[in-house]
Amino acid sequence: MRNFFFVSVLLAVLFPPPARGATAEEEDIVAGSVVVVPIKGEVSEAQFYFLRRILKKADRAGAAALILNMDTPGGDLKATDHIVQALSKVSYPTFTYVNPNAGSAGALISLGTGQVYMAPVSAIGAAAPVLSGGAEVPETMNAKVVSYYSGYFRSVAQRNGYNPNLVDAFMNLKKEVKIGERVLNPEGALLTLSAQEAVEIIDGKPLLAQAIVASLPELCEKAGLDATKLVEIEPSGFERMAQWITALAPIFLIGGIVGAYMEFKSPGFGVAGVLAGLSFLLYFTGHYVAGLTGYEVGVVFLFGLILVAVEILFFPGIFVLAAVGTVLMAGSLFIAMVDYYPGQPFAVTPEDLAVPLINFGVAMVLSLGAMVLLARFFPSLPIFKRLILAAQAPTGPSFQAANSLSGRPSVQAGEEGVARTTLRPSGKVDFGDALLDAMTDGEFLASGTRVRVLQVEGERVVVEAV
Repeated sequence: MRNFFFVSVLLAVLFPPPARGATAEEEDIVAGSVVVVPIKGEVSEAQFYFLRRILKKADRAGAAALILNMDTPGGDLKATDHIVQALSKVSYPTFTYVNPNAGSAGALISLGTGQVYMAPVSAIGAAAPVLSGGAEVPETMNAKVVSYYSGYFRSVAQRNGYNPNLVDAFMNLKKEVKIGERVLNPEGALLTLSAQEAVEIIDGKPLLAQAIVASLPELCEKAGLDATKLVEIEPSGFERMAQWITALAPIFLIGGIVGAYMEFKSPGFGVAGVLAGLSFLLYFTGHYVAGLTGYEVGVVFLFGLILVAVEILFFPGIFVLAAVGTVLMAGSLFIAMVDYYPGQPFAVTPEDLAVPLINFGVAMVLSLGAMVLLARFFPSLPIFKRLILAAQAPTGPSFQAANSLSGRPSVQAGEEGVARTTLRPSGKVDFGDALLDAMTDGEFLASGTRVRVLQVEGERVVVEAV
């Protein structure tokens, strides 16, 4: 446990969570910059946090404009709503460059910007809601979702000067959509516009897009922006990795919990402590970079770890410090997965808690199963003996050392000795001619306590107070 504590603190100091995706290009955002942010792949909450960070940085720097370089088939409706809300709060002009796809959520996000431009071969539209696996939404639920969000995004479209009927054409299968006397989209179909259709002039104004442009510099020319000030931002490599870390959160939790258990139960065994420290570091750092948590959650976990370590090292048997520390550690591990806004009041819905609860529950059950198996079988495995020897081989030649190196125990069940160090629950015991590593079944014994060997399993010597 001592090794695990020091390893965890050392890793936290040497490798603190990086700024969320900060890249060299971000430092180039200055007054007058035309900032280009990619919307690539599926729209997600992690993408929203990345975009929101850039929007704020560009606002503080006095950027001239923001362009969403869009190529997405769609994505999460909740994340789409958050992105549109964030776009509505910036103080500079916003543009969408459909290059080449703005499907579903991408079409709705485009309506959240001030102007839309299309690549020569591109398309935008088809925003009907579907379930996460691609299946159709049940009819009653679909009617509710379409009714609410079509109204919501009609408001967004009107605010930015677009025809609100486009939203119904994109989202509502059961509604015929007209512009004037022209049927824009018949009942039973969803509207998808090609680049040429999107720029068509109807009633004296473009249907949706301002123009077809072949590149970002050409867009700047058409929109009256300075193309020499283009700053293209990409998520950092770790920001992309963070999305995998959040998806694999249960695995990192299991690695951290099982590693800490192995470190606690194995005297002199430091590899497990390193595994646990790295697993927890990646877990918190990944959720931080993905925008799902802040520094404060990692600090709470570290504080809980300190409380547990203080009890084990200095006040064994109190239980209060360890109990509080364990609750803080478990709570921080769970809260790190909950999708909430950093720096804002903590308010979540049952839907926000569903995935974290499942991930946390699965990790806890599998970790407990792994610990039961390790307690039963790990001490007898050859790899355990080799790892223990690497950490505790005696410094000088002796009969006991030869026995230990050959794998034969130096003591037998029933032998008595004296604890040379405090057993918390592992430490050194003097058996007369041999000073060996030993451990209790969880009891903490003070230095000088008379002990008796309960069992010997390979290199694992278990003792109890006489």
